[in-house]
Amino acid sequence: MEDLMYSLQDVIRCDLCETPVPPKHCELCHINLCEACEVEHLSDESKDHYIMPFKLRGSIPKCPEHSTKTCKILCEACNVPMCTVCNSSGEHEQHEKKDIVKVMVEKEEFIRKDLQELEKSIYLKYQEAATNIPDQRADVKNHYQKLTTALDKQGEALHTEIDTIIQGMKSDIDDMGTQHIAAIDQQEVAINHTITEISQVILDLKRLLDTSDVCLVSKYTSRTAEFRNLPAQFQVTLPTFTPQEINREKIHQQIGSLSKLLVEPQIITDIHTAYGARSCGLRCVSCLSDTEFWTTGIDKIMRLYSLQGELLRSVQTKSGKMPEDISVARNGVLVYADPGDRSLNLVSETQIQTLITLQGWKPSGVCSTSSGDLLVIMQNDNLTQTKVVRYFGSMETQNIQWDCQDKPLYTSSLHTKYLSENRNLDICVADYDAGAVVVVSPAGKLRFRYTSSPSTPRESFRPVGITTDSQSNILTADIINHRIHIINQDGHFLCFIDNCGLSGPWGLCVDSRDNLFVAEFDTGKTKKVLYYKH
Repeated sequence: MEDLMYSLQDVIRCDLCETPVPPKHCELCHINLCEACEVEHLSDESKDHYIMPFKLRGSIPKCPEHSTKTCKILCEACNVPMCTVCNSSGEHEQHEKKDIVKVMVEKEEFIRKDLQELEKSIYLKYQEAATNIPDQRADVKNHYQKLTTALDKQGEALHTEIDTIIQGMKSDIDDMGTQHIAAIDQQEVAINHTITEISQVILDLKRLLDTSDVCLVSKYTSRTAEFRNLPAQFQVTLPTFTPQEINREKIHQQIGSLSKLLVEPQIITDIHTAYGARSCGLRCVSCLSDTEFWTTGIDKIMRLYSLQGELLRSVQTKSGKMPEDISVARNGVLVYADPGDRSLNLVSETQIQTLITLQGWKPSGVCSTSSGDLLVIMQNDNLTQTKVVRYFGSMETQNIQWDCQDKPLYTSSLHTKYLSENRNLDICVADYDAGAVVVVSPAGKLRFRYTSSPSTPRESFRPVGITTDSQSNILTADIINHRIHIINQDGHFLCFIDNCGLSGPWGLCVDSRDNLFVAEFDTGKTKKVLYYKH
C-alpha cells in the first residue's frame, strides 16, 4: 500500500487543479496545465504565456540576443530560432517563419513515420532481397551447369573432330555465366550497402527523437523516399542450348547453338507507312518473307511493303470495311478476317476469295498454322461468348471455348483478340480485357494464363498483338506500357523489349531469323527489332 501511495504521489499533476498527467505546459510560467486550466491560465493577461505540449517542455531555447526572451519563432530559411524582438528587427523580414512548437510537433511526427516505415517495411524488404541472392546465384549456376552437361553429351557423339568447337562454346558459357554472376554480385553489394545506410539512418532518427535540440531536429531532412523503392531486380535471361543431328559436312552448325535474349534490343529498320495519323493507326503486321511484310490499320486497305519502305501492293477488302486481322499462310497467300461481313478471305495477288462466311459470329484474330490449318478467334453477335475455331480449308475441325470447369477461357467484349500458334503447337491468345495471355495445348486444354511480369501491376497489363519465335518464346505487345513482354513456352517471364523507343506497339510478327516486326499504332511505323542473338 505504501508503494502504491508513493507511486500516486509521484504522478505529475496540473499545478492549478491537481489533475494527473497534464497535457500542456506554459514555458514562460513554468507550470503544468490540464486542458480545462489552460483557458483559465491564459485569461491572466498581466504577463505573457507560451503554451506547448507537455512533452516538449524545456525544449524552447532562450534568445541569445535578448536573455529575458524565449524563442517562439523559427526562421525556416535560416533554421534560426527567434524571439519576438528579433522577429521585428527586419533581418528575416522576407523569410518564411513558423511557430517553433508547431515545427517541433510536425517534425517529430514526420520522424516517427519515417522511423516506422524504415523499421517495419523498407528495411525488411532489403533484408528479404539480400536473402534471395544466394538462391538466385545457385539457380544461375545450376542452369549453366546443365548447359555444360548438354554440350558434353553432344560432344561425345561427335568425338575428336569437334573437340575444338566444344571447348570454344564452353568458354562462351563460362563468359556469360561470369557476367550474370558478376551482375548478381554487384546487386548484392548495392543492397547490402543500402541496408547499412538504412541502419545508420534508423539510429540517427532514434537519437533525434531523444534530443531537445530544436536546431538539430528542425534541420532533419528525410531520406526515406530514397530508400522506399528497391533497386530494379536483376532479370536473368538465360541462354539455351539447341542440339542438332550430326551432319559431318556441316559439323560446326550441327553441334548446336547457344542463344540468348539481348539485354539491349536494337531497331534495325524503321519503316514509315501510310498509317501516319492516329485516326487510321497501324494495327497489324505479318511477314510475307524476310524482306516484305503486309500491314493493315483502321481503314479498308491492306498494304504490302518492302524493308526499304516501298509500297509494293495495295488491296481493298471485299466488303469495303476494315479488316480485323491478317496472317500470311505457308503458301504466301494473305488471309484476313472481316467482321463487317463475317468472312474469312484469301488474297492472291489482287484477287480475293471468300473462304468462310460465319453465321451469328464475327471473326477477330486469325492465324495460319504450321500444318496449313487456320485458327480463328471469334465472338457471337451479342458479345456473350468467345471461342477459337480451327479450320481445315472451310471445314471446322476443332472448337475451343471452355476450361475443365466449364468456365469461359476468354473474355467477351468489343476489343479485338489476337492469337498465334507456338512452335510446340500451343495456341496463344492475347486477351486485352482479361489482361492476360491465355495458352492452351493443341487439344484445347488450358496450360496457363500469363497476367503480367513481376514488376508490372496486373491492372495495367493490356496485351494486343502476339507472336512466337523459333525457341517457342511468346511475345506480346503491352500497348499501355509501350513495351513487349517475352515469356517462355511455360509462361515464365523472361524480359521486356522496352528500351528502344517503342510507341503504342500493337501488331507483332517474326521472320525466319527471329527478327521482330512491330506495328506501332501511335506513329504508323513498322519497326524491325533485333532481340535475339544466335
